[in-house]
Amino acid sequence: MQFPSFIAKRIRHNEAGSFSATVSRIGTASIAIGVTVGIIAFAVLFGFKQTIQQKIFLFGAHINISAFVMGNTYEEGPLNINNPIAEELPKIPEIAHWQMVAKKSGILKTPDEIKGVILKGVGKDYDWKTFEKNLVDGHLLTYKDSSSINYGYSSEVIISQKIASQLRLKSGDDVIMYSLQNPPRPRKLTIAGIYNTQMEEFDDILMIGDIGLVQRLNNWGPDSVGTYEIYVKDFEKLDEVSNRLRKILPPAVYLQKVTTSFPQIFDWLILLDRNTAVFLGLILFVACFNMISILLVMIMERTPLIGLLKTLGSPNGQIRMVFFQVGLHMVRKGLLIGNAVGLLFCWLQHEFNLIRLDPVNYYMDTVPIVFDWPVFALVNIVTIVVSALILLIPTLIITRIQPIKALLFKK
Repeated sequence: MQFPSFIAKRIRHNEAGSFSATVSRIGTASIAIGVTVGIIAFAVLFGFKQTIQQKIFLFGAHINISAFVMGNTYEEGPLNINNPIAEELPKIPEIAHWQMVAKKSGILKTPDEIKGVILKGVGKDYDWKTFEKNLVDGHLLTYKDSSSINYGYSSEVIISQKIASQLRLKSGDDVIMYSLQNPPRPRKLTIAGIYNTQMEEFDDILMIGDIGLVQRLNNWGPDSVGTYEIYVKDFEKLDEVSNRLRKILPPAVYLQKVTTSFPQIFDWLILLDRNTAVFLGLILFVACFNMISILLVMIMERTPLIGLLKTLGSPNGQIRMVFFQVGLHMVRKGLLIGNAVGLLFCWLQHEFNLIRLDPVNYYMDTVPIVFDWPVFALVNIVTIVVSALILLIPTLIITRIQPIKALLFKK
């Protein structure tokens, strides 16, 4: 065993019951708290971002390409599926998936209530696997096999839990929809299922149905759609893909990114990132300040030992390494405890949903957790590196301690 390691080990074993033992525990606790908070903060932050983005992308897509229509946000002009956009999409490797949809505004009417809605018509290419996670009752749409041949369509729709509650509907019930056109065209629809995203922007007005139904209501043929919904593989490349698509857009066709459609939500997510960074910075600062203070106290308490080692010929660098290793031992213990507590809390929250939220304010009813192991590893690496650099500062005082004065320190 090397000399600094041997002395550091003896110091740790002989500090039981002393004041150094108390400050050592405080140092370990400060590191443990910092790591615990860091792990939980990142797990919750990424959980919030992932959950909210998934719900937005479920109905908003990363990129929407539609025909320009004057005056009515909810009415769409027809886009022929045989156009330069359809030819270009398969050539862009950054695109993960695209689907064609169409929207139609209307009014749902029951014997006692009415409700304005937006019917979003989707086809078999819709991402039903992701949508199904939000289905709370009933089943997904059942398509007619001949819908693209004889212009048939399914009369089934999926409504939100909020709309179902307002109109007192349940899965299997029938409802009349009047489309907003002159003259109004009533359609008898069947509630196939009920979804709940807990996002007012969608749950308040959006209803899912067969794209063939919307095509029929708009007097479109089966080769016309309202919007191309495009998803990119890497969300960071959203602007790059958008700029490439804009270059090939036909006249009177516009492109809208999801960050433009829902700016308030994405601004909120950016604010979460900033707040988390500031909060973790403060935690790290306090932990580092504690480590400096604690190591200074330990050096002062061991001043006679420092004088003795210097008298015996130990160089300053070797003595500094002794106390540096004492500090690193506290960091290692703090990391072990902090990781154990942080990961345990995250696992319990992930499995049992211990902490509940108000979905009106947070768009979800429980605190989400995402286990991002590379980020957790980065938290540990940053803690080790910063702590190691900080521990070098108080050991500099050792170079100024004179052996004679150090030996007489307690006399």
